[in-house]
Amino acid sequence: MDTIFALATARGKAGVAVIRISGPLSHMAAARLAGEDLPARGMTLRSLRDENGAPLDEGMILTFSAPASFTGEDVVELQVHGSMAGVSAILSALGRIGGLRLAEPGEFTRRALENGKLDLAQVEGLADLIDAETEAQRKQAHALLQGALGDLAERWRRDLIRAAALIEAVIDFADEEVPTDVTPEVRDLLDRVEVDLRGQISGVRMAERIREGFEVAIVGRPNAGKSTLLNALAGRDAAITSEHAGTTRDVIEVRMDLAGLPVTLLDTAGLRETGDAVEGLGIALARRRAEAADLRVFLVEVGETLEVEAREGDIIVHPKADQRTDKTNAVSGRTGEGLDWLVQQIETVLAVRSSSAGIATRDRHKAAMERALAGLHSARAILEQGPEMYDIAAEELRNAIRALESLVGRIDVENLLDEIFASFCLGK
Repeated sequence: MDTIFALATARGKAGVAVIRISGPLSHMAAARLAGEDLPARGMTLRSLRDENGAPLDEGMILTFSAPASFTGEDVVELQVHGSMAGVSAILSALGRIGGLRLAEPGEFTRRALENGKLDLAQVEGLADLIDAETEAQRKQAHALLQGALGDLAERWRRDLIRAAALIEAVIDFADEEVPTDVTPEVRDLLDRVEVDLRGQISGVRMAERIREGFEVAIVGRPNAGKSTLLNALAGRDAAITSEHAGTTRDVIEVRMDLAGLPVTLLDTAGLRETGDAVEGLGIALARRRAEAADLRVFLVEVGETLEVEAREGDIIVHPKADQRTDKTNAVSGRTGEGLDWLVQQIETVLAVRSSSAGIATRDRHKAAMERALAGLHSARAILEQGPEMYDIAAEELRNAIRALESLVGRIDVENLLDEIFASFCLGK
């Protein structure tokens, strides 16, 4: 295994920069720069020098011995001053040491996976944690990184192994009297796993929305005040506003953090009949994005209807609150009236929906759990046909177990690894 190194913190000026080294030569490489008497595991303050004895920097040297490290290998972290020139000089000095090479994106984490320090779901959780922008995303990613999905998968796997073992015991002792009927216990085990799997499968969509962000579309006729409302919610001029109808031709997006949830607000073209070809394209796009959005805010007059129909949970508000005598459910992007109420309504709807989110967050997780569920259904149906079919039922359970093992990366994931780790930054 090569010894790899990389800057683990962001490039640029900073108080501290961390350079990580992992592999069998990591302690030797650190000793070349900081002196031979480094502890096998510990922390020390040292001056760093290149191969000619010229000073490079002064910093903290943290040493970890395998397997008690992030990657499971011998690891050294150099905590040095965040000088761009200083960091470059240290990286150059490491690159001149034989047997060392610059790490590829995600290679440290990949080694942690290969050495059993993380399962694949934890790796995905780490990637999500690095990308997290809101509190909900942080909590979701942290749960995944801490192994919550892996723990669930292991519990399901144990139950299915127990069920398969009971079935196979009947097969092994087919010519003898089996003291008890194992079918009730097998059914109980399968039922328990099925309930959990269904719950997690149904929660994937909302978990994915938390990870990727909810889309909230502002829908209304031209000149209803949609762009002004978007600008007021965003706190900046994100969209051009004009008294002329049809100003908004494209969908304008603004990313926001609402009550810890990631939300993208969409300002869409005003819905109306038009002979302008370009505006017509914008209106068609507005309809498509509004239909696909997680939540729509309809900015309409009392009794007004639009071609896009409201769904359950959509919010209907009235425009130009500053010009109305009845301000019930009315907002004004110009004066800010009703904005706090509207934001609270959006937060409440999305919070209720996100409460159904499961631990599983990706389509890959959902597909693996659906394969496991299909195996359970097949096994249960075959069990009902009697003991002479138990060998086939046991094989269906083994298929379900393999699906759960793929969930955490034990089998059948080699084709996924390059894609997953390509999203990691260098040094992670």
